[in-house]
Amino acid sequence: MSDDVSNEIRKDMGVSNVEAEAGGLAKYRKYVERALAMPGVVDALLITADQVVFDGRTYLKCMYGCTGWNNSWVCPSAPGALKPWEAEPLLRKYKAILLIHTHDKESSHKASLAIESEAFVDGYYFAFSLSDCSLCRNGCTYPGGEPCRFPQKARPAAQGMGIDVFATARGLGLPIKTLASASEEEQNWYSFVFIE
Repeated sequence: MSDDVSNEIRKDMGVSNVEAEAGGLAKYRKYVERALAMPGVVDALLITADQVVFDGRTYLKCMYGCTGWNNSWVCPSAPGALKPWEAEPLLRKYKAILLIHTHDKESSHKASLAIESEAFVDGYYFAFSLSDCSLCRNGCTYPGGEPCRFPQKARPAAQGMGIDVFATARGLGLPIKTLASASEEEQNWYSFVFIE
């Protein structure tokens, strides 16, 4: 996508390049470019915490609608996991957030974790990503009572932290819809990297 087309598309989504520079977000622009160069990444936008929609009802959908409930170390059902009402005040402290859009879970997780790691090395020591964990191809060790295989890389889903991903994406003009069949329709996956 050319910069002119990209800027035009992003004019009403997230923070435009001009707004990012005026609002002090220009220093994070490199993370947008880095993410866009990663396999599977469709788009990447810098946004602010006030553009992230929080809604505690996500917990209901996790608890009563997700097949992963009580099956993963990154699930809000896991011992010691933050609940949405605990996560929101912490996440609202961030002023720069990278929203990454992909069409598959694995690309979403890999890209967000790579950007989190890069931001950490750059001195943003509170950098933290939210993306459905995709590390254990043969299933999480949680149901068997064994420790997480990748505790430094496992990250919770945004929904589990109280983020209404649908409302956030739609508010930014990004595609997302409920699917009748995930195997027959194109999926839209979103991950968040809370940078600073």
